[in-house]
Amino acid sequence: MEEENMTTSGNGSETSARQWAMIAHLSALSGYIIPFGTILGPLIVWQMKKKEFEFVDDQGKEALNFQITLGIYGIISLILALVGIGFLLLAALGILGLVGIIWGAIKANEGERFRFPLILRLIK
Repeated sequence: MEEENMTTSGNGSETSARQWAMIAHLSALSGYIIPFGTILGPLIVWQMKKKEFEFVDDQGKEALNFQITLGIYGIISLILALVGIGFLLLAALGILGLVGIIWGAIKANEGERFRFPLILRLIK
């Protein structure tokens, strides 16, 4: 797993950058209330703050890629549910999603450029 400390672009304070990066990760929890919130939350935060803070640009993309990857894995699991094993995979994805959101938020708040393992990096 690749981790490195953050640097700010000089456009704002380090504390604000870390807080917005943490919010980018935590905003995926809105998916428990709003349809597609897991993707819309990180997307909105990333779009709002990516030019202001380079660290938020990095972590916003990471949070968004994580949620997109979970969505793809979820679709595959739903298909596999027809065979019976998909239900276990869906449960595992639910736990992984919640743990991943919290893990990413903690690392972002600590100022680390966190990278989730086994995700597709579709947004670069």
